[in-house]
Amino acid sequence: MRARTALLAGLLLLRPSPAASQTWPEGPVTLAGGRVVLGGEATATVAPEDAGQFNQTDYERSALQLLRIGLTASARPFDRITFVTELRAEGDTAGGAWTALPFAAYVRFRPWKDRTFDIQAGRIPPVFGAAGRRIYATDNVLVGYPLAWQYLTVLRSDALPADTDELIAARGHGWKPWYSVGSSYGRGVPLATAFRYDTGVEARLGDERSPFSVSAALTAGTLSNPGARDSNGGPQVSARLEARPAIGLVLGGSWASGRFLADGVRRTLEAAGGDSDDRQQTWGADAEYAFGHFLARAELVHARWRLPSMSGPSLAGPLTATGLSTEARYRVAPGLTLGARVDRLAFSRVQGTYDTLPWDAPVTRVEAGIAWMVSRWTIVRLSVQPNARERGPRRTSTLPAAQVTLWF
Repeated sequence: MRARTALLAGLLLLRPSPAASQTWPEGPVTLAGGRVVLGGEATATVAPEDAGQFNQTDYERSALQLLRIGLTASARPFDRITFVTELRAEGDTAGGAWTALPFAAYVRFRPWKDRTFDIQAGRIPPVFGAAGRRIYATDNVLVGYPLAWQYLTVLRSDALPADTDELIAARGHGWKPWYSVGSSYGRGVPLATAFRYDTGVEARLGDERSPFSVSAALTAGTLSNPGARDSNGGPQVSARLEARPAIGLVLGGSWASGRFLADGVRRTLEAAGGDSDDRQQTWGADAEYAFGHFLARAELVHARWRLPSMSGPSLAGPLTATGLSTEARYRVAPGLTLGARVDRLAFSRVQGTYDTLPWDAPVTRVEAGIAWMVSRWTIVRLSVQPNARERGPRRTSTLPAAQVTLWF
């Protein structure tokens, strides 16, 4: 509660001084001759209860019932050094506990003034993929998130199924799967998360105006489980190549590899004489094309985990998951945009004692909606989201949602 109150007070203090025509700021607030830039966002999302847990996030709340207050500060004390910090407080309309944390906190260093090369260190944005860097409400037409970046699978870094049968029994219960090795109950992880940044160092050559750019990073956790310590998985190496062969066209390819299981689970495996090969490898490809009022995006995320097992049936083979997302939007009038996205999340098959099944229940999602920019600082969104899953406590769910965002 204190964190939420402090952030809200900070946003209110950034309003202009009282005047007859006082309004919310129409853009970032600049101080010290442009060397300090402040921005803020307040988002409220309402939707019916998601009984199937299709939109559960790794902060154990629904993405369709999210309350978020954020404050961003960028300070450039020297021409080649910039400090960036973003503070966030998140809660939900269902009345759950609030979480306050530094979402981003890093320093950016540009060794050469006339070259597009920089180094970032701290809690940094992900190098991998495209959707993970588009987490701001001002860049989205739809309320929900792509499945690969939000949906919780039954894999956990703090626990491990003893065999394939235990993994198959958990299918479709990613928000709280039970396993006998490690912690008993806990949330699963997505293929990659859009809700947490990782801690590490990144180097980038080129930028959004360059025909080519390449980035590489070393971080403490993995894409599905970012962290500030090695006990959260990791360390991880990731890289991304981006090309702009024509006006409006962006093509990207990404790769990441790191250890997935927490140290406590590794120690249990080693004490039992088991193999501790637990690497997560992830490949990605994405494309974006903009022409006039039309924008189309597509992204593929393919993740592969090697998990040891304590007994048979063995988990010797790698577990793979593939998420595909395609999105299109069209601005029909000034401030009014229509959008739609289709998602599919599929899993490789494993052999149990009695069945050969996908190791988690495949999921399909379609979302369509409209975004209305009421003013320069206010966006209203309405969407409807049908979900379908092959197994789970609820196999289908159609969820309408409404969202309001204030930003500057």
